[in-house]
Amino acid sequence: MNNMIKFLDLLKINQRDRAEMEGAVGRVLDSGWYILGRELEDFEAEFAAYCGVKYAIGVANGLEALKLAIQGLGLGAGDEIIVPANTYIASILAITQAQATPVPAEPDPATYNLNPALIEEKITARTKAIMAVHLYGQAAPMAEISAVARKHNLKIIEDAAQAHGALYQGRRAGALGDAAGFSFYPSKNLGALGDGGAVTVNDPQLAEKIRALRNYGSREKNVHLYQGLNSRLDELQAALLKVRLKRLDEDNAERRRIAAFYRRHIHNELVALPEAAEEAAHVWHLFVVRTQRRDELKRHLAERGIEAQVHYPVPPHRQAAYPELSGLCLPLAEKLANEVLSLPISPVLTEAEAVRVCEVVNEWR
Repeated sequence: MNNMIKFLDLLKINQRDRAEMEGAVGRVLDSGWYILGRELEDFEAEFAAYCGVKYAIGVANGLEALKLAIQGLGLGAGDEIIVPANTYIASILAITQAQATPVPAEPDPATYNLNPALIEEKITARTKAIMAVHLYGQAAPMAEISAVARKHNLKIIEDAAQAHGALYQGRRAGALGDAAGFSFYPSKNLGALGDGGAVTVNDPQLAEKIRALRNYGSREKNVHLYQGLNSRLDELQAALLKVRLKRLDEDNAERRRIAAFYRRHIHNELVALPEAAEEAAHVWHLFVVRTQRRDELKRHLAERGIEAQVHYPVPPHRQAAYPELSGLCLPLAEKLANEVLSLPISPVLTEAEAVRVCEVVNEWR
């Protein structure tokens, strides 16, 4: 269908900056230096300044950003990390790949972020950290989470993969815990043209350790301090991300405008709309509605030329990869997995397309 409203039109998003992006590619080609060079150093400095932290360390992807944050903090075998039960599986994978143990906790039914009132009941003598996932682009309730962490001497790891530019009480995601992991997967609010990620921290020793861990555990060639990874954000992606970073605030503002339009104009008693704790702080990586007849609504939209997606239909504790979690009772996470549906939202979605989405959702019965 030629007039299909795409869930996310990456071609259109990147065409806006094509000339500058082509210039960035040429600059990298002409440099003759493609790994751990000037482009990465410049992007790390710019992204750290944007997030309001001292250091950003570019890595290969968002999963490894979280894994390296966990390892950098010295967490591993025998250590438990509390994590939202309704997160994407990468949050859980990062914990288990670092040899730590995930402890899923139910989310807040209004915001879908970790419910701070349910954290303490999950704490044991082995608990060492809380992973605060800023789901869908809205920062988790960090004041309450931080209070629990201080009380029990726990580290805080932010999963900020969907929250580039999100704010909490005036501070950006990535500056709200001991370490944060970002993804620059192409569909993110700040996306590369391939995989990429970053860890943000304020502690200089932690930053140095993570820099070594991403580079085979080495600070000096052929001298290996840790059992590290090969996980480096390459020069090409760093150069492209510098171009995209210039637009991030503008793009997030457009996402907020579309989300506000949806929330004003979708009026269907069968469809629950998302809530924003702070209207100007949410960056709306995803606009997620809920309905008990999710698959029917998705089909209704598709038949009328609107592409919607489901994030995520199977919670981590019900995935075959984690049989050890299958016995957990997490009814809200399972209910959300059965009801959530993401509507199209992006900085290039037109007003006419947003109007059409609202009309089609409203006509569904």
